[in-house]
Amino acid sequence: MRFLVAVNLLCSMICASFLLQGCAAPKADKVKAKVDDNVYGIIDSKWQDKFGSKNNYRVSDVNASAGDIQTGKEADGGVLTLQQAVSVATAHNRQYQLEKDNLYAKALDLRLARHEFDPILFGTGAAEFVKARGGEAVKTQGSFGAQKLFENGARVGVNVTMAWIEILSGDASSGLARILTVTASKPLLRGSDPNIVLENLTQAERDTLYQVRLFNRFRKTFVVATITQYYQVLQAYDAARNAQNNYDTLKKVYELAESLTKAGRLPLYELDQARQDMLSASDDCLATRKLYEQQLDDFKIVLSMPAESPLVIDAGELGALRATSMTMPGFTETEAVETALAGRLDFANTADAINDAERKIIVAFDNLRPGLNLVANTQQKNRDTSDSLTLRTARDTATVGAEVDFNLDKLAAENDYRLALLILQQQRRQYELVRDTVVLEVRRAYRDMTEAAQRYKVQSDGLVLARQRFENTMALLEYGRANTRDVLDSQRDLYRAQNAATQAMINFRVAMLGFYRDVEILQVRPDGMWETALAAGHGESL
Repeated sequence: MRFLVAVNLLCSMICASFLLQGCAAPKADKVKAKVDDNVYGIIDSKWQDKFGSKNNYRVSDVNASAGDIQTGKEADGGVLTLQQAVSVATAHNRQYQLEKDNLYAKALDLRLARHEFDPILFGTGAAEFVKARGGEAVKTQGSFGAQKLFENGARVGVNVTMAWIEILSGDASSGLARILTVTASKPLLRGSDPNIVLENLTQAERDTLYQVRLFNRFRKTFVVATITQYYQVLQAYDAARNAQNNYDTLKKVYELAESLTKAGRLPLYELDQARQDMLSASDDCLATRKLYEQQLDDFKIVLSMPAESPLVIDAGELGALRATSMTMPGFTETEAVETALAGRLDFANTADAINDAERKIIVAFDNLRPGLNLVANTQQKNRDTSDSLTLRTARDTATVGAEVDFNLDKLAAENDYRLALLILQQQRRQYELVRDTVVLEVRRAYRDMTEAAQRYKVQSDGLVLARQRFENTMALLEYGRANTRDVLDSQRDLYRAQNAATQAMINFRVAMLGFYRDVEILQVRPDGMWETALAAGHGESL
């Protein structure tokens, strides 16, 4: 009977524990909202104005901020403008979403590192049935407390242990026992420097800043890549349109040649030449149309659109591009290099990594020192309990003392210290490599842009001449003063000049965007498009 009473009591306690857990369990949405608030508070504190607008950086399962892009994957009316394409890509591109997730995850790491210096609460409980020679009893015990780590390495803990014993048989009496324990320790040698104690937190703080920089660097490369691919699709569209126009023109030439041949004004072989060029132009139409459709499908991946979704790009963007003044930014190559070295976000991370490596040397050297900790402990037990089965040996105590670790085996610490020195040298070499890479990227971008500007002018002038030449030879053919071959050659050159001029125009625009990106003067606007943040008198602002 007594055993059944004990079992019932234990079951009741277990049920009560589950009930308590059910009442105290946090709701999933509240936990998520709390963590999101903490994380974005951290990210916002690390975000600097020079990084650009604080938009489109929140992960996909949180509420968007007021300035974030919120758009579907389908273009209005089925025609996708350049700005719409950048907006859709910013909102839905899978790599962009992954970069936002990486930024969030890095802030989570910092949240945990900061928590190490918060008061940390704990609590445990247990219940058991005890059967001994002296009798039977049910014991329940709970322990609650908190501990805190301070910046100087001191650690303080408070623990309250309570035990209740219900005697079912035997001579002992039931009762409640309580023990209050306070412990404290303070390092005096190894681990006593606040910089050493805070190193993990310091690194986590800096890693989060680095990730914010990398995210903003990614945004700039992303918008340039998206615009570049949109222009490439436009170029493929223009090539397909030029191919169709070329075919239509050659068809008219063939028809004119056919009528002149019937009239006896052209030899038959010239008619055959016209027909041969017309068939070749028909083949070009098929090839260029296929290439355009393939590039259009590839661009859907960037937009995260289903491959089978209809998509039409805005041909008017070509006209807008042709109407834009194609002028070189007002930078010399030397100014561009200096601006990049002062502002490149990825380069800034590499420079700061040297400081990180220097701190790691100090930490590693500290681990070579012996350990000496000052420790204190006090324990108080209530005097009212008559418990004879639990805590019977507990007494009020207070102790102060020291713990010494002579650190006699230093091999692992020596290895870590020597490795830290090597890592510093590696980081310095990495800094030099990244610096040289940045300089080379800017110099290459400047040369690419200069060449593209010159080629654009040459190809534009060539297109004007090719068009005039075709019009002149076509008129001469109608009057019998030119042969078919002259017209066919002039039309072929016009067709090539049209494609070359479009390619040169797009290459120049892309080269200019790449230059702005590499010099780190390109800023991403809230709508996903770009503008330049320039010194007075330099470049353009869109």
